[in-house]
Amino acid sequence: MEPSRGPHVTRVPLQPISKLAPFSALIISIIFVNYFIIRFYVLEGFLLKKAYGKIYTQMNETTRRGFVNHHIAGATKLLILVLAAYPFIDVAFGTATFKSSFAGSKHVTQGDILVVAAQMLIAMYVFELFYRPKISPVSVGHHIGTIMIGQSAIAISLNLVREKDATIEFILCTVWGAFDIVSEFLPHISIILYRVYPTSHRFLYKIFRLSCITTLIGTLAETILTMYLFGSLWTRWTIAFKVTTPMLHVLFASAQLWGSYNFYKMYKKQERIIAELEGRMDDMEAGSKIEDAKKDRTIITPVETAHLDGVSHYGSEIELTDQRSESR
Repeated sequence: MEPSRGPHVTRVPLQPISKLAPFSALIISIIFVNYFIIRFYVLEGFLLKKAYGKIYTQMNETTRRGFVNHHIAGATKLLILVLAAYPFIDVAFGTATFKSSFAGSKHVTQGDILVVAAQMLIAMYVFELFYRPKISPVSVGHHIGTIMIGQSAIAISLNLVREKDATIEFILCTVWGAFDIVSEFLPHISIILYRVYPTSHRFLYKIFRLSCITTLIGTLAETILTMYLFGSLWTRWTIAFKVTTPMLHVLFASAQLWGSYNFYKMYKKQERIIAELEGRMDDMEAGSKIEDAKKDRTIITPVETAHLDGVSHYGSEIELTDQRSESR
């Protein structure tokens, strides 16, 4: 018997994602409570004040909320990466299924971890929509799309008799989520560092440029892999997902490219600031040389020049006075 060709996802059977799927509302509610406790009692309560001091306390309300949100989003994505990286790779590209045990556990499956991780990511986007006072329309579209498609993928898995593509749809959602976590982690760190070191222009130039490059490469890689998997599973999709999946991907990719463009503008702005500062330094040095030359011409008379051969051309007035006293 010849081995099946194509990626492992094409051989994942139609099966329930997790026994926790019916309790998604309870899971996301618990996550929301945890977000509130961490935000209100830990980050805003004492941690950010202690870590950043006046940098944090002197922020206006809009900046402060964005600063807090980047800490929560960055920490959440890092936790998801640690928790769900292995189950995601094993199910999407390895040999496991959703029912395979997680780390040898008799009770926890790979699907259980992926459902919890998905709810953590969805809750993070809901939190951002409610918490941040200002958010771009592109980000709103990205967040709402992620929330709706993620919850829909879990919900349709509860009716496998009718939803024949529920399993592969959830796997494709985990691919989107994985790229979102990896490529969007550095931008959170970049904005935090921007608030902490606003005058370190060379450092900010480098990190904004790196963020622009990583988000752009991440979007391109995500598009290639997602469309490859989508095409490999073409015969298993219903007509509804054949139409909506490319549309959703365009929405996600557009939001990520918008982020890359913003970081491009930010690093170019830092580049201009660096150029302006270097131009001012050059002007100041040139002006200083002119002033020193004027002082030399004023203080050193032709009669005294013969006695001051050892004086530097840029010597200060004090140095010139001291040497004239010694010559006497």
